[in-house]
Amino acid sequence: MKIGFIGAGNMGSALIKAIYQKKLAKTIIAFDPNEEGLKRLEQFKIKKAKNNQDVVQLSDIVFLAVKPFLIQPVIEEIYPIANSQQLFISIAAGINLTTLENGLPGKKVIRVMPNTPCFVGEMAAGFTLGRECTKEDGILVKKILDAGGVSFSVSEEKLDAVTGLSGSGPAFVAELIQGFIEAGKSVGLDEEISRQLTRQTFLGTAKMLQEGFSEEQLKEMVTTKGGTTEAGRKVLENSDLRKVITKTVTAATERSKEMGKK
Repeated sequence: MKIGFIGAGNMGSALIKAIYQKKLAKTIIAFDPNEEGLKRLEQFKIKKAKNNQDVVQLSDIVFLAVKPFLIQPVIEEIYPIANSQQLFISIAAGINLTTLENGLPGKKVIRVMPNTPCFVGEMAAGFTLGRECTKEDGILVKKILDAGGVSFSVSEEKLDAVTGLSGSGPAFVAELIQGFIEAGKSVGLDEEISRQLTRQTFLGTAKMLQEGFSEEQLKEMVTTKGGTTEAGRKVLENSDLRKVITKTVTAATERSKEMGKK
C-alpha cells in the first residue's frame, strides 16, 4: 500500500510518523512547498514527490493535509488525474464532504478530524465516509488512524462537534494546565516543580480513567470528608467552570460549522 501526503505540516508529519512506525505503508510519498518540512521527515524514509499531481500518481491513498483555504485549489489541480480506486482523505477543518465530493466527483472521499496528540501516539480522531466509500474503506481508514491513537466513525453532522471537542481540545486542556501551574506557584511552589507535578497529575488521572475508573469513582477515591480535596471541590463545583468549558467547545464547534458553509 502506497500512502501519499499533500502537505507535510504539523498534523501531516504526525500521521506520517504513526504510519511509518506501525509499518502500514510500503511507501510513504509526500509533497510540501516547504522543503525544511520535508527534510525533517527524511528519518521516516519518505519519497519526496515533485508536486501534488506526482503524489496522486504514485499513491493508493492520498491525505489532503493542507490548510482549509488551500483545499479548493488542490482538488482542482489533482482532479484530472485522480481515479475511482484511490482514497482521498481530507484533514482540513470545516471542509465538508459536499465540497470535497463536488471537487472530486465520483471519487472515494473521507473527511477526518484528527488532533495533535498524534505526535505521541495518543490521537483522538473522528471520520466520516463519503458516499462512494465502501465498508472496507472505513475499516482501512480506521486502521490507519488508529496507528496514531484512537478513531471513531461518526455521521458528518457530528464531525463539527468532534472538531470542537478533540480537534481543538488540546489547546483548551493546555490552558487548564497552565492555570494549575500558576496556582501551584501562587501557593509557594517553584515554577518547574509546579509544572512537573501538574503535568504528571493530568497524565496519571487520564491514565486511570482510560484503565476503567469512572470520573465519579476517581473523585470519591481522592476525597475524604472534611479533608483537603473536599475543600477544593466545594470551590470548583460551585463555580461556573463546566459552563465555561461548554461555551468554549461550543464556540469551536460553531466556527467549524461556519467554515463548512463558505
